[in-house]
Amino acid sequence: MCGIAGFISHTDFDVLRNELPGSLSALAHRGPDDAGLYFDAASGVGLAHRRLSIIDLSAAGHQPMTDKTQSLQIVYNGEIYNFKKIRKELRKKGYEFHSATDTEVVLYAYLEWGVECLNRFIGMFAFAIWDKNKKIFFLARDRLGIKPFYYYKKANTLVFASELKAIMALSVFPKEIDEAAIPLFLHYQYVPTPHSIFKNTYKLPPASYLLYRDGDVSVKSYWSAPAYENSNRSKDQHDEHLLVEKLDQVLTQAVSDRLVSDVPLGALLSGGIDSSIVVALMQKVNASPVRTFSIGFKDDRYDEAPWAKKIASHLGTAHTELYVDSREALDVIPHLPTIYDEPFADSSSIPTFLVSRMARKQVTVALSGDGGDEQFAGYMRYWMTLGMEKWVERLPIRPDKFFSLAVKLIRPHWVEKCYLPIRNLLPRRFQITNIQDKWQKLLSVLQHDQISEIYRRTICIWDKDELFGLVGLKLPNCRFDQAFNETKHWPILQRLMHVDQQTYLSDCMLTKVDRASMANGLEVRVPLLDHRVVEFSARLPAHFKLRNGRGKYLLKKVLGKYIPTELFERPKMGLGIPIARWLRGPLKPLLLDYLSHDRLKKEGLFNQFFIDQIIEEHLSGQYNHQHRLWAVLMWQMWREKWAS
Repeated sequence: MCGIAGFISHTDFDVLRNELPGSLSALAHRGPDDAGLYFDAASGVGLAHRRLSIIDLSAAGHQPMTDKTQSLQIVYNGEIYNFKKIRKELRKKGYEFHSATDTEVVLYAYLEWGVECLNRFIGMFAFAIWDKNKKIFFLARDRLGIKPFYYYKKANTLVFASELKAIMALSVFPKEIDEAAIPLFLHYQYVPTPHSIFKNTYKLPPASYLLYRDGDVSVKSYWSAPAYENSNRSKDQHDEHLLVEKLDQVLTQAVSDRLVSDVPLGALLSGGIDSSIVVALMQKVNASPVRTFSIGFKDDRYDEAPWAKKIASHLGTAHTELYVDSREALDVIPHLPTIYDEPFADSSSIPTFLVSRMARKQVTVALSGDGGDEQFAGYMRYWMTLGMEKWVERLPIRPDKFFSLAVKLIRPHWVEKCYLPIRNLLPRRFQITNIQDKWQKLLSVLQHDQISEIYRRTICIWDKDELFGLVGLKLPNCRFDQAFNETKHWPILQRLMHVDQQTYLSDCMLTKVDRASMANGLEVRVPLLDHRVVEFSARLPAHFKLRNGRGKYLLKKVLGKYIPTELFERPKMGLGIPIARWLRGPLKPLLLDYLSHDRLKKEGLFNQFFIDQIIEEHLSGQYNHQHRLWAVLMWQMWREKWAS
């Protein structure tokens, strides 16, 4: 895994040439093993690369890499898991290879097949190829958006990098905040693709490539998961036993492909279904015990480490666990604006960073279970939205009036006090963690009767109706709205998962894992997001994903072949931390500092009276505003670091 950067500009070539080494230094954490630069003054091109050596640790893997005619130059971040097969095919066509890297395979695959080479790759990647003969820049990103790719375009200058901080290091970059991105961040907890926090700066969408020639940019898509209309036609798609065996085979192949490495390799084991199935299949195809890593907290509501330990013991892995106290987790917070150099408010980035740091002490590559929820209906919000959509239709009074009545009569902190004593007596699908937050979302959902707005309420941080009062800006349409509109004739469950795959998966989940792991020099591979797995899951009928209010039906059937069901049939927890309690305790001084009335008034973005009220309600325990306050706090800390 690596960090890449580069540019093309005739007007600013000398400045960019002098500053590119400093820009590359900002990516040192992504590639601590080697660094390289390439310049073509006649074309106005510069390329930069930081290397984390994974395959072929020799100097032959140095980048930027060129072909034998030196007409092509590549900087590449990622792994192509089927590169050996492609290399064999290219050798038959007469190509000679001088390294054992997948980078060289990507280079010659482009030379042979042009942009069509992307359809041959199985893996995760972001790369840039400068084609000197054709005067073309070819930039590409993997199908699911596992690896990041930012670019800045203005006039005849194009700058790109793995992370924004490398672009921000260049003096030609004006760092002008895009006002439209502010409400997007506050609503979604991330800035959705293709937007970024800055003007004229974009994220290359997943499954897309960019061609730059003579100042013109064109972005095109090269892959998409099968549409629902094209699925469910085969009789085999309704044979449960056959589907279990097929899914097992597809997953096993995806996991096996990701075990190629010339450095130590392990797995992040949370104890949940997704990471457990990845580890089970790793151990299935591995002759020696897999090294597994889990992180635990002393708060039982957020601690899955005991389950991870039981699963590791059953599978016979070489398991390492680390219990962290609140101080260790809190110490990460000041570093978050540096790690996530664009506003980002998923607080589970903290435990993700900690488990990555622990794993890096023993391995350089780790497999994780990310991607299972969005494919196999693992989120509680799926069945909650389905239920709400049906229930709202049957309400004897309008939803908004029901909402107002419920808010007045049933306070969230009362719900928590009444719920916790009976939680373990309820059916498993109703054994909910963080009930206060879920109750507030439920009441919010009941304001709407359109499926897109019902679902929006389950995932949003600051509601779009509140944003104008908070920051004086309206919420613009984005990929979330587009994904709903393009699936209007799909069944509801398929629509919800499609929206998440198009938005939340790459912009939140994968962003979180990439930055947290790469900040520690750890490469994380995600076999559940192998495009063959995604294509298989997209064709599954809904009842093999969500059944009787419980998700991941077929995935659990596969996992049950390797692990006793009592080890994984339990309420979903997720990788969370007690942010609500910390904001009332050890984080309170930080909160009151960054969100002080006078400070907000001086900076002029947030309605300080609105924020004062939210803080008061949260600190009193009357409401749980952890996600809202955390998002504003992360904005304030990011702004101070990068845009003050």
